[in-house]
Amino acid sequence: MNILLDRFKEILLSVLPVSAIVLILSFTLVSMETAQILRFVLGALLIVIGLSIFLFGIDIGIIPIGNLLGAYLIKTNRLTIVVVGGIVLGFIVAIAEPDLHILAGQVNSVTAGLVPKLNLVLAVSIGVGLLLSFGFVRIAYGIPIHITMTVIYAITFILGLFLSSEFLAISFDSAGAVTGVLVVPFILALARGISALRKDSRASEADSFGLLGITATGTVIMVMIMSIVSKAGKISGTIDGSLDLIHSDHIIRPFIKAAPVIAGEALIALVPLVILLFIFKKITFQLSRRAFNTILKGLLYTFIGLVLFLVGANAGFMEIGSVVGYQLASLNNKSIVIVLGFVVGFVAMLAEPSVHILTHQIEDVTSGYIPRKVVLAAICIGVGIAVVLFILKLLVPGIKLWHYLFLGYAISIILSYFVPRLFVGMAFDSGTASSGPMTATFILAFTQGIAEAIEGVNVFIDGFGAVAMVTLTPVLTLQVLGMIFKIKSRKKEAG
Repeated sequence: MNILLDRFKEILLSVLPVSAIVLILSFTLVSMETAQILRFVLGALLIVIGLSIFLFGIDIGIIPIGNLLGAYLIKTNRLTIVVVGGIVLGFIVAIAEPDLHILAGQVNSVTAGLVPKLNLVLAVSIGVGLLLSFGFVRIAYGIPIHITMTVIYAITFILGLFLSSEFLAISFDSAGAVTGVLVVPFILALARGISALRKDSRASEADSFGLLGITATGTVIMVMIMSIVSKAGKISGTIDGSLDLIHSDHIIRPFIKAAPVIAGEALIALVPLVILLFIFKKITFQLSRRAFNTILKGLLYTFIGLVLFLVGANAGFMEIGSVVGYQLASLNNKSIVIVLGFVVGFVAMLAEPSVHILTHQIEDVTSGYIPRKVVLAAICIGVGIAVVLFILKLLVPGIKLWHYLFLGYAISIILSYFVPRLFVGMAFDSGTASSGPMTATFILAFTQGIAEAIEGVNVFIDGFGAVAMVTLTPVLTLQVLGMIFKIKSRKKEAG
């Protein structure tokens, strides 16, 4: 219970900044209805309670499952089992991810049916499985992370040459589609379980990270391949509504309406992990009844917390993000929009569940050598910069998303050859972890609100790319942090 209380205090301090910023804006630059403000406050409360319970459940439920599965695969000492196990695990967790089905529906819509939804779901799930499997092999055989990412992104950008700018944006946006708040801790735990069996402790520490970033590229690559194969050119369809926003004078009703849908999606995403637990308990896991019951309780806490969090984020935060973005952009003061864009990106990331999970694991794996707060600050700065760069893209017609992506990933790959391996894996994982529900609800709504207010901007076309930017910039800021650590270490050794 002390752990749960500590989580509550941590999350409360994380959610307060974004809540304070929005409330201050509501009394100064942005006009909001009373019902909207009350929904936002209620949403913030649900996020604090839900995220606290969710993270507690992750600690005692999902992380132990991932650790046990990862350790089991490597202990078999058979490459075939490692490869097949990775493909099967990746396919199962991907195909059950609700965000993937939403993404597939959007791609089907904007291609006017050229890329069928079912085909894309299956292709992406296979792609995730293949990349997860490849990530397992990388850890098992000690393949350097910087070489791995060089090859993956070389393939990605070669494929990108055959895509229109719109589909390049959609492809990179898709990186966050299968790495939901349940998949992220599971993959991180798998990586830790596999790397823990390495005899070299330093290599084990470094290889605890990078698997998440590698797995996410499976989605990007498969969306690109499907777009090329289907000969999808320019966007020819539309998405039914840029965002599923709530316009209501009611305060409680939107939350009640959202709860059953979100609960169903959360249950579907959780079921594969429960099935895996029962299957492997029968086959190999040597778990006492007490340990098994603790994991089941953890899964229950995870489900309850996730539902509360997502209901709060969707019914309380999404509409406010759009309202704030639209009204700030309507002020015709670009400086205010840019400055507040950075602030919104920074404070919203403080409440991102996957970022909390990743930063805790980083501090834990490194035994406190890399403080959690330092990593969190680097990620938040990165996301703040991402929002600013995306706003500049909307404001300046000459700036294209591919300019950012090509230059950003080229720099990140070059840096990876000079930064300590530990930070390279952390960096690519942090980019993936950043593109979670707070990005999908609050930050995406904020940027699309801005897009709607700018004359000549098509929110359906120009609105793509925000998630891609949020995924990119933390990769750079974490590697810069790695360079700082490297320089400081050398100075200490010299002194």
